[in-house]
Amino acid sequence: MKFEGVIPPLLTPFTEKGEVFKEGLRDLISFQVEKGVKGLFICGTYGSGPLMTTKERKRVAEITVDQVGGKVAVIVHVGASSVDNVLELARHAEEVGADAVASVPPFYYAYDDDSVLFFYKQLLSTVNIPVFVYNNPARTGIAISSELLKRLAEEGVAGIKDTSLSLVKFYEDLITVEKKDFTFIIGTEALMLPAIMAGAKGCISGLANVFPEIVVECYNLVKEKKYEEAAMKQLEIIKARRALHLAPVIPTCYEILRMRGINAGYPKMPLRKLTKEQVELVKNKLAQLGLL
Repeated sequence: MKFEGVIPPLLTPFTEKGEVFKEGLRDLISFQVEKGVKGLFICGTYGSGPLMTTKERKRVAEITVDQVGGKVAVIVHVGASSVDNVLELARHAEEVGADAVASVPPFYYAYDDDSVLFFYKQLLSTVNIPVFVYNNPARTGIAISSELLKRLAEEGVAGIKDTSLSLVKFYEDLITVEKKDFTFIIGTEALMLPAIMAGAKGCISGLANVFPEIVVECYNLVKEKKYEEAAMKQLEIIKARRALHLAPVIPTCYEILRMRGINAGYPKMPLRKLTKEQVELVKNKLAQLGLL
C-alpha cells in the first residue's frame, strides 16, 4: 500500500456517553473514501487517541480496517506515554490488517535522542508493517531533529508525519535523510503546496476531516503541475482553516460534519461540545466562504 495523497487524521465519533460510535465511524469513513482521500490516519490528535483506553483504540482500528476494506491505506497511531501500551497497540494493528503504524515518541518525561532511538527500535522489532515517526513537538514536548530522523531512517523507520509547522524544518529533513525510499508526509494542509512540490508524498490534513474535497483538489493540482491554480486553492484552504479555528478546532470538526449532514457523534470528554453561539459563528463564516 502506498502512503501518498490526502490522508485525514480521522476524527473518532463518540456517543454522548463517551463510547465509540461505530455507526458514525463507518459513515465518516465512507464519506472520506467517496471524496477521494488516499488513506486514513487514526487515533492521532484529531482522533482523540490519547483520550481513549487501549481497548477503545483497538476497537477503532478494527472498525476502520473492516470498513475501508483495502480501498485506502490505514495508518494506526499507537503513541502513548507507556511503551508497553504502544507495543500492544502496534501488535494489534498489524493483526487486524492495518497498513502501517505511527507513533509520537513517549511523552511527559524529557527523553534524549538515544532514548527516543531505543524506543523506535523496540517498535520496529515488534511489527513487520511500516513504522512512521510522528513529529509533533507542541503536543509531546520532544522535537525529532533532522539528525535524529536520519538515524531513525537508518534503523528502518519508513517515514515521518511532520507536524512541526515549520517548512524550514521540513526542508532540513528532506536534505538530511539520505534513504531513497523514505516517505515524507507533511502534517498540515497549511504547508501542503510547498511541501508536495519539494518532495512530500502526502498530506495528513485536519481540514480534510470536514472538507476533504478541497484538499484533494489542491493536491491533484500540484501533482498535475498546475501551480498557479494550486496556489489559489491553497489560499482557499487557508481561509477554510481560519473558519475551523474560530472555536476549539476538534469540537468544531464534529459540528461542521453535522452541518454537512454527517452524524459523527460528539467529542470525547474533557473536550466539550461548542456553544450555540460558537456554532453560529462558524456556520456564518463557512457560508460567507461558500462552503455551506
